[in-house]
Amino acid sequence: MKKFFTLIFCILGMVQNASSQKYSNDKFPDGSEITPWFKDYTKLELKSLGKQYKITDHGVGTDSTKIQTAAIQKVIDKAAANGGGVIVIPKGVFLSGALFFKPKTKLYVSEGGVLKGSDNIADFPIMASRMEGQNLDYFPAVVNAYGVDNFSISGKGTINGNGKKYWDAFWARRKENPKCTNLEVSRPRLVFVWNSNNVQFQDVKLINSGFWTNHFYKCNNVKLLDLYIFSPHLKDKAPSTDAIDVDICTNVLVKGCYMSVNDDAVALKGGKGPYADQDPNNGANKNIIIEDCNFGFCHSALTNGSEAIHNRNIVMRNCKIDGASRLLWLKMRPDTPQRYEYIRVEDIKGEAKTGLGVFAWKQFFDLKGRPDIPLSYGDNVTMKNIELKCDTFYGVENDPNVRLSNFTFENLNIESVKTNIDKSLINGVTFKNVYLNKNLVE
Repeated sequence: MKKFFTLIFCILGMVQNASSQKYSNDKFPDGSEITPWFKDYTKLELKSLGKQYKITDHGVGTDSTKIQTAAIQKVIDKAAANGGGVIVIPKGVFLSGALFFKPKTKLYVSEGGVLKGSDNIADFPIMASRMEGQNLDYFPAVVNAYGVDNFSISGKGTINGNGKKYWDAFWARRKENPKCTNLEVSRPRLVFVWNSNNVQFQDVKLINSGFWTNHFYKCNNVKLLDLYIFSPHLKDKAPSTDAIDVDICTNVLVKGCYMSVNDDAVALKGGKGPYADQDPNNGANKNIIIEDCNFGFCHSALTNGSEAIHNRNIVMRNCKIDGASRLLWLKMRPDTPQRYEYIRVEDIKGEAKTGLGVFAWKQFFDLKGRPDIPLSYGDNVTMKNIELKCDTFYGVENDPNVRLSNFTFENLNIESVKTNIDKSLINGVTFKNVYLNKNLVE
C-alpha cells in the first residue's frame, strides 16, 4: 500500500510539472527579464467587459443568409456612443462584411454563435491598410480594430471567414499566371488590429480566412490564449492563411493555441524592400513568447519573414509539432536588410520536414534599382531540448549575402533522412549533447 501511494504521488507530481512547466532561465535570450505580464494568464469574463449589446436585441435579424454588416455596425457604433461595451454574438449564424470596432468596444462570440464573413468582396471597401510589409490601400478584414486599446475577442464561438470563394479565385488566377502575386486576387483577412495596445483574444475559433487569419500591426501587449486557428490544406487549399502575423509589435504572448493553416503559423513581419529599414512605417518585433501550443499542418511553426527587418527576443517553448513543413524558418529576402537575433526554440516534440531552415526567399523580391544586395544577419539562435523526426534537420543554405553567427544546438534527439551538417556556414556554432540518428554530433 505504501508503494502504491508513493507511485500516485510521483504521477501527480509529473502531471503538475507537465502542466505548469517552469524554466530555470526565465529570461529572454538577450538576458533581459521576462516581465510578470507574460506570466498572467487571467481570462476575461463577460460580466467584466462592460455593458452588453446582444446584437439580436438591437435590430440584427436571425436570417443566416442575409448580409447584416450595416445592422451589426450600428450596434458597435451605439455602444461606442454610449461610452463603450461588449458586442455579443448570440447562438446562430450572422453574415457580415467588414466591421469596425471603436474605442472602448469589445467582441464576445457566444458558444454556438458564428460571425461569418461575406464571400462578396464588395462588402469590404478598400481603405488604408497594411499588407505584406507595406502600407497601402487594401481590403479590410471581417473584424477590424484601428486604434482600439483594450480590444478583446472572447467567448467559445466561431469567426468563420467563409473563404472558399476567395481561395478558388486565387488558384484560378495562379493557374493563369503562375507568377501572380498574393495581392492580385481580392481577399479579406479575418482579423486586423492596427495601433492598439493591451489586446486579448481567448477561446474563440478562428477558421477559414480568405487571406491572413490574424494580423497585428504596431501593437503592444497582445495576449492570444487558447485559440483554435484553422484553414484547410488538403481538398480545399486555403492560400496565404497565416495563423498569426505579428507586424512591428512589442510584448506578444501566444499561449495554449492550436494552429493548422495552409501557410505559416506564427509569422514575424515588419517591412520589405532595399531601404525598408529607413521607412517609419516599418520596424522591429520584440519580446515574443509562443508557449504550450500545438501545431498541425503549416509551412512553418515559427517564421521570421518574409517581410521583416528586425526580430529580437523571440521564444518558442513547450510546443508539439505535427506535420509542419519547418520548425524554425529564417526567410532571407535578397532585397531587404534583415536582422534576426536572440531567438530560442526549446522543449519541442514532434515531426516536421525541416528542423531549421535558413535560405533565400526570392518570391516577388525587387531591389528597385539598388546596385548592391543588402546584407542580412542571423545571430544568437538557440535550439535546445528537442525531439524531432524530419527529412532534413539542418537546412542551412550557403548564401554570400547572409551572415550567421552564434548558433547553439543543445540536448537534441533528431531522426533525419538527410544528415549533412556544414558547420562552416555559421560563425560560432556549438553542438552540445546532440544526437542525429542516435549518433553524437561532434
